[in-house]
Amino acid sequence: MTDTIDLTKDDAAVVAAAEEIVEAVDRLDNPLADWLTVPDAPVLPAWARSWASAKANMAAAGRLAWWHARYHGLRTPKYLLKAVLLAARGFFRACRGLWPTLSAQDHSAAVKALRAQVKAKPEDVDLATRLQIAHATRTNSRRWRFGAAAVAVAAAAGGILLAPPLLQAGILAAVTVPLAYLGRGKETHILDQAAPPLRIDMNAQQLNDALRAVGLLKNGKGDDEGPKVTCINGPLRDGNGWSVLFDLPRGGGKTAADVLAKRTAIAAELGVDEIQVIMSRVRAAKGGHAGRVSMWVADDDPYLLDGAPVNNSPLLKVDQFSVWEPIPFGRDARGNRINVPVIWQSLFFGGLPRRGKTFTQRLMTAAGVLDPWVRHYVADGKGGADWMPMRGIAHRYVTGAEDDALAGLKLMLKELIREMERRFALFRTLPLSVCPQGKLTPLIQTKYNLPWIFVTIDELQEYLTSMEKDEKDDVINDLCRIARRGPAAGFISNFASQRPDADSVPTKLREIITIRYSTQVVDQTSSDMVLGKGKAAQGADASVLSEDHVGVGVLVTGPASFVTVLGDYLDGPAFAELCVRGRTMRQTLGQLTGDATGDLTSAANEQGVTIPAVISDVLEVMANSTRMFTTDLLQGLVNLDEDTYGDWNPEKLAAALEGAGVTRSSKQVKINSVNNAGYQRRDIEDAVPVELLG
Repeated sequence: MTDTIDLTKDDAAVVAAAEEIVEAVDRLDNPLADWLTVPDAPVLPAWARSWASAKANMAAAGRLAWWHARYHGLRTPKYLLKAVLLAARGFFRACRGLWPTLSAQDHSAAVKALRAQVKAKPEDVDLATRLQIAHATRTNSRRWRFGAAAVAVAAAAGGILLAPPLLQAGILAAVTVPLAYLGRGKETHILDQAAPPLRIDMNAQQLNDALRAVGLLKNGKGDDEGPKVTCINGPLRDGNGWSVLFDLPRGGGKTAADVLAKRTAIAAELGVDEIQVIMSRVRAAKGGHAGRVSMWVADDDPYLLDGAPVNNSPLLKVDQFSVWEPIPFGRDARGNRINVPVIWQSLFFGGLPRRGKTFTQRLMTAAGVLDPWVRHYVADGKGGADWMPMRGIAHRYVTGAEDDALAGLKLMLKELIREMERRFALFRTLPLSVCPQGKLTPLIQTKYNLPWIFVTIDELQEYLTSMEKDEKDDVINDLCRIARRGPAAGFISNFASQRPDADSVPTKLREIITIRYSTQVVDQTSSDMVLGKGKAAQGADASVLSEDHVGVGVLVTGPASFVTVLGDYLDGPAFAELCVRGRTMRQTLGQLTGDATGDLTSAANEQGVTIPAVISDVLEVMANSTRMFTTDLLQGLVNLDEDTYGDWNPEKLAAALEGAGVTRSSKQVKINSVNNAGYQRRDIEDAVPVELLG
């Protein structure tokens, strides 16, 4: 009997409406609905869906095959000896197996039975006759069989002796291989079991065990292992490591952020260093959700690969660059190039000394050097040689953290703020068609001669810790105004400090910086000071870097975007060469301004004039002073070049300047109502050709 269902008018209307909306493949009465609505599976495996991935996997397979070839090739004599021994045992087993046939064991049973009967009935002539016949038959069989075997062996031996050497080797191998196979045991292996040159051989079970060990997966009961992750892709070989894309099981209350926070513990469970584990959330824009994690585990430290080529900066090969484009910065663990967009941004670099912090900060400025439409303001709190090549380019250049340098920094910041306000005033007068967002545009840049302004300050803590509270607060407020409002006016702030605690670099300044980079630091607290509060818990932790990771740091480009980067290599001489090219480009376009127009060393080099180094160095130290005490001048020279001026005293300085043509109008100078031995800047300048001072 068939069941019937009565529908009211309203129910019928609903069903009719549903039938009008539902696609044919989605209808419940379509037996293929489920199959038709499932998305098509990829035709190619994950490793072959891109040329880069396929190339990386083929290269990894080639390296593995080459390793195995070398491993087994060195053990060939051992394998030959084992094969001979196994062949000898196989020959013994073959002989033992053939013996019943050669000795006519098939006749022996009859002979033994008849002999037993004859012994019991010796008077039975018939039995004796049958025994005699059986024994003769067995004897004849043995003769024929042993004879045939002997002839076969003799013929084979003769044939082998008469054969060419190559054929002899082939016959020997053809005989040895089956004999060795026959002589093998249950646990016998001719080849050694080579372990592949991988730190880990990742699989889904190993991943589940690691996550369960660190508390990200619940433990099961009894034979039930418990919930497991769902591997969307992998684990599979990806370049010099393993990659896997997985979803956490629902119902456990864990998210991708929890996985990132346990990076060190997961690395320990996998048996690798945490620097080898690269993890990130997969966002919705890339098909992910809050519980989806992308993980890549390198075979070795990806930033310290032996034999890897030097990571030279691409800027060395370009004639000109535009900062409207992202700046080449370095490569990540998987060799992907990292470029950083800097327009509308501000940057902060931090980390321990001698870890490459200044080198990586200088990459940003180097890109600006190759763009003639960038005006540079540089302040070097360390007062060393790292930024000296910028003297020929910088509109304003301040070096050291002495009183005159502090005054120069404050004047530079006030000048920047005036320029920023002037630009905003200009933007307000422009129509929306020209300035639609109230920001600098390429059209405005060229029409109104408004170049980008790079504000580069290295060792910022040296300036701030050298100031009294009131002037420090004023400087911090100026820096905050420039970092907060400056990007829209075409200002790019590029600050660097060591461990930026609240005293050296206040939080109010650090928190408005948009792009941050940290080399190695001592702990997670210091890492968060540079990269932002809570970043270490998200996985952006510079404290996991070691002292060997020079030039390696964690780059944060957004609230949840970070990557560990090996910065491009650009040494001092290369940077100096870029600065020479940058000065030439600015002279050609009429963009050489400010202090750079009076840089004596660069001007002298261009005109083929030689200026004594002590003259240019003294003028560099006195850049912001008309007079200076001898003790302060010597200290400034030591900060500028300790190797040269570290052992100088007032007498040696006076002799060197006199030898360079300096005539002192007075040996005493008055500064703040205090008279002391010193120098006038005009006396030093008098020793320089007038055409260079222009």
